Amino acid sequence: MSTAELAKAYEPKDVEPRWYAYWVEHDVFAANPDPADKRPVYVLPMPPPNVTGSLHMGHALFVTLEDVLTRWHRMRGFNTLWQPGIDHAGIATQTVVERQLRREGKSRHDLGREAFIERVWQWKTESGGRIALQQRELGASPDWPRSKFTMDADMSRAVREAFVRLYEQELIYRDTRLVHWDCEAQTVLSNLEVENEESNGELFEFAYPIAGGEGELVVATTRPETMLGDTAVAVHPDDPRYKHLHGKFLQHPFLDRKVPIITDAILVDPKFGTGAVKVTPAHDFNDHETGKRHKLEMISIMNKDGTLNAEAGPFAGMERFAARKAVKKALEEKGLVRGSKNHTLVLPRSDRNGSIVEPMISTQWFVKMKPLAGPALAAVRHGHTKIIPEDWTKTYEHWMTNILDWCISRQLWWGHRIPAFYCDACGHMMVTREDPTACEKCGGEKLRQDEDVLDTWFSSGLWPFSTLGWPNDTEMLRKFYPASDLETGYDILFFWVARMMMMGIHFMGVPPFKRILLHGMVVDETGDKMSKVKGNVIDPLDLVHGATFDAVVEKTLPGAPREESLKKFKKAYPSAAQMGAGFSAYGADALRFTLSTYSPQARRIPLSPKKIEGNRHFCNKIWNAVRYALPYLEGARVGREPPKATTLTNRWILSRLGAALETTKSGLDEFRLDEAALALYHFFWGELCDWYLELTKPVLNPAAGAQPGPEQDETKDVLAYVIEASIRALHPFIPYITEELWQRLPRPSDAPKSIALAQYPEPGSVPRDADAERDMGTVMAVISAARTIRSEHEVHPGAEVPLLLRAEGEATLSLLRGEARAIKTLVKTAAEPGIEARGAARPKGAVMSVAAGVEVLVDLRGLVEGAKEAARIEREIKKTEKDIAALEKKLSLPSFAEKAPPEVVAESRTQLDELKKKRVGLEEAKSLAAELGETK
Repeated sequence: MSTAELAKAYEPKDVEPRWYAYWVEHDVFAANPDPADKRPVYVLPMPPPNVTGSLHMGHALFVTLEDVLTRWHRMRGFNTLWQPGIDHAGIATQTVVERQLRREGKSRHDLGREAFIERVWQWKTESGGRIALQQRELGASPDWPRSKFTMDADMSRAVREAFVRLYEQELIYRDTRLVHWDCEAQTVLSNLEVENEESNGELFEFAYPIAGGEGELVVATTRPETMLGDTAVAVHPDDPRYKHLHGKFLQHPFLDRKVPIITDAILVDPKFGTGAVKVTPAHDFNDHETGKRHKLEMISIMNKDGTLNAEAGPFAGMERFAARKAVKKALEEKGLVRGSKNHTLVLPRSDRNGSIVEPMISTQWFVKMKPLAGPALAAVRHGHTKIIPEDWTKTYEHWMTNILDWCISRQLWWGHRIPAFYCDACGHMMVTREDPTACEKCGGEKLRQDEDVLDTWFSSGLWPFSTLGWPNDTEMLRKFYPASDLETGYDILFFWVARMMMMGIHFMGVPPFKRILLHGMVVDETGDKMSKVKGNVIDPLDLVHGATFDAVVEKTLPGAPREESLKKFKKAYPSAAQMGAGFSAYGADALRFTLSTYSPQARRIPLSPKKIEGNRHFCNKIWNAVRYALPYLEGARVGREPPKATTLTNRWILSRLGAALETTKSGLDEFRLDEAALALYHFFWGELCDWYLELTKPVLNPAAGAQPGPEQDETKDVLAYVIEASIRALHPFIPYITEELWQRLPRPSDAPKSIALAQYPEPGSVPRDADAERDMGTVMAVISAARTIRSEHEVHPGAEVPLLLRAEGEATLSLLRGEARAIKTLVKTAAEPGIEARGAARPKGAVMSVAAGVEVLVDLRGLVEGAKEAARIEREIKKTEKDIAALEKKLSLPSFAEKAPPEVVAESRTQLDELKKKRVGLEEAKSLAAELGETK
């Protein structure tokens, strides 16, 4: 094709939508379950985003990393299944729809259960799943037609089968115990759904009168309202202060209740507080265990909505935090307050809505975890499943070893309803695969189903096999279970990953994955977690399509003062202040490549908009390199094997391509996508563009004197091969631009319809050439040294300089003579450089540098004025002396030399040595300035 058909600059908006439509139309992403397909299999289950979700940077990261792995395997000939889907997200989805109803002045109870669930399905149809559409804009390549929703009929059947089997195996049971209760959502939460947040609070002391008028016992609490549920006060059995009170009782100040004084060495630390601890077994986990040890009454004082019930006596009906104030005031009025002090405490909050969680007695369904955790623990210990990064293995082992039973019931309406049925006639309970019509015990027909639904993570725990048709023995299940990799954030290692391990081994007999790949959290440029409160949230699509900073902060803090919001945003992203008024349309490729260049194994991944802008320039560099090369590729022969290369330049670029591919494969194999991406970046920009394209201009470009012939034919073939292979190698990272350019490049006659199906270039297909790399390294060092001299001495860019090269040994001299044309072109010399053996003195007016054992001499006479050069040297000497003085002062300070890390001190000493050497060199350069003055 002609250069005119390729725009002068890359415009993502003109390319990305067109190619995504092409991929979908041609079914490029499809997996094949046919048993006759003998290709190796690569399976990657996508973490199903919530149906309520919209794209955030965490999604953009996992989409990028997983798509890179998927596209890479697909290009290597694997039968690839990246299993997509959406999670019904019980609490989150119910909350969204309930908020809609509140705006209409209604509650879910006004609608009733069936009508409410119908309303949720309606919302899901209209609004849910938009995140999947957004993922497409990032170039995600899962097998979309196989997408699953965790509430699909077949998925619900799998969930019910799993529940019934676990119940039949006595691994699921129902029990009344203390649980975490979310008063806002009015549902129980599992331990993992509670985030413990350190907060400033108050340690409030009050006195319990001793029954019979014998004095008082002072206790301390951070939750005064819970004293209404106290059923004991504990002291240490060996505490001499309270030995006379053992077995006695206290009088509750507000209730007709005697509170026993008990002794307990486990609960009480006699050195903390007053040494007396109030015990509220129904509202504190430690107290609950104490209550069981001493067979105490467990009095719940709270309703499900967080108001106090009749057990709270005069405080009944109050909201829990209002009751706290009221109890304190009432104690003060009775003269029982004994002071308070500031106290750092841990507040348990719901990770769903942020509300403070209450410990509460409740009847719930649980899964016995120890029998399930053992095999999942063994699978990792025996290497059947590998966790990367490896340091998460210890965390996994610790959690699985100390695992608690899992509370799986939720007091919601949206979700998989628990398949337990109760007979009103005899009270018998049945857990069944199909809805029963009569009681199996008494034959009664008045049955009611359990009101609760299952924790969302229960259905998600079945994801690797329920999506493939389990419990049926399907071709998909036989072909694509177990998965090859699971890639996800480390923050859901226990929410999701560990549960899939346990469920997979239990129901399928083998672990669900061979590798668990964990990535870190995307944070702002300063390292802070993204949150709307901090004003540092970025929508990935704003980076793809472009947005003003005003629009970005309005999304995060709608209605907040503009200047305040912008200040917060630019503080979080210092580089944003240098970028004008907003983000350009960087495109999906630039964002993807940026995310690929961060180490996925870092705990925190600081997002830099400036870095995305830099990778937008990289995309444009690729575009312009192909645009430049296309006119020279007419008639080039491109095959699957690299062309025969004879010239040093061509041998070198093929070898460097091989080196880049080795690093890329290693990085992709080891889940170091950053190493893979950066290897290709440095090869394409730093070696192919900056060196090879320049070195080949005298061979290819008629304007530079190029002539047809064998060398030109060979160079065309090599250039075509290297660019086409580079584009294929980059495709998993930047799929859109590579598809656009690959379709325009010369390629093998049997090339597939899409680069996504083309063969990935393997390292072994491009042999390394150590001799070529060594020799070209010498040539490049010489050219770089000459260019540095030009730059340092401010030679006009258009001026041609005289160049003399001196070397020892015939081999080096022969090499320099053979590459004289390339050196002349890249250094911009008046004629081909002089080349001679070393030994003579430096000519007057010439600057000398030594590179790779070669003396590089550039004659500056007539190009640089002596006076200007002398002034430049004096400026450099002053600056260097200032830097030396600052470093010497720093190193002389005991606070630095003795307290700074040794490596920092060593680095400062190295810098000082280098500056002193530079100072000596500048003094020597004064003689050059004098020589230039003489020749003016």
